[in-house]
Amino acid sequence: MVIYTIKDMENLSGVKAHTIRIWEKRYNIVEPKRTKTNIRYYTDEDLRHLLNVCFLYRKGYKISKIAMMEEKEIKEKISEYSNLDLTFEDELDALLLFILELDSYNFNKVLGKHIHQQGLVHTMETVIYPLLEKLNMAWLTGSFQEVHESFVTQIIKSKIHHAIENLDERADSKPSFIIYLPKGEKQELSLLYLHFLLKRNGCKVINLGLEVGFSDLKLAIEAAKPDFIFSIINEDPDMMSFEAYLHDLCEQLGDSVFAVTGYQTVAQQVIWPHNSKRLLNLGETIQFIESLNEAKV
Repeated sequence: MVIYTIKDMENLSGVKAHTIRIWEKRYNIVEPKRTKTNIRYYTDEDLRHLLNVCFLYRKGYKISKIAMMEEKEIKEKISEYSNLDLTFEDELDALLLFILELDSYNFNKVLGKHIHQQGLVHTMETVIYPLLEKLNMAWLTGSFQEVHESFVTQIIKSKIHHAIENLDERADSKPSFIIYLPKGEKQELSLLYLHFLLKRNGCKVINLGLEVGFSDLKLAIEAAKPDFIFSIINEDPDMMSFEAYLHDLCEQLGDSVFAVTGYQTVAQQVIWPHNSKRLLNLGETIQFIESLNEAKV
């Protein structure tokens, strides 16, 4: 069983600790348990209930009225809102609840509606990335397990795959890219999003996926002769230093350019080869991709 402190409940719900305590005393919204040493703690069930309460509270329901509702009635009212337009905070709260309950139907409905109305780029920047940041806090407290992570990842991946497939592709698309993740890197969502951004800007994309070894990468480069090789590197790749990997790869590229982003581009002080492109963050990466499109005009 996962247990939470009052601070954990505050961080995950967005409601101040003193407000949670007032709700406890006046309305019995949640009832903390106590350890043998009299330390207050909360359970998964308490967290779910508090998130449900917060959702309705932000929609204008009085806390006194919510306190009188049965759990089933609360969930029914929340479910009604998945059919409506939601504000930014509503979306994050609703999606967090759907993840906790592994509710793929409503998670897909809210996320799909936002993508349909605003597009994938806007959704990634204003919903998915903030949601993942909020989930980081939840994972740190232990409230989200591997099953929740897998649940979220698979749904978001399917949305990005669908968006990629719906983009037009021509045989003569330029410039051409090989994108990949070295062994040990796990940023599959970011790699897929990179694939989408490149294809959306008219580039040809060969996505090698995850766990790509150095020798396999060289074979792919020799076969495809891309204009760019693009990767996200947070760890030292392939049991060697980032600098050694960078220089060894760039020596094999010929006229190609190695574009790379990730933690290692910020953390390491290295000499960058002439045929490499260092991108420090998502903003620089998007700017770089858009500049390629401008260069074709």
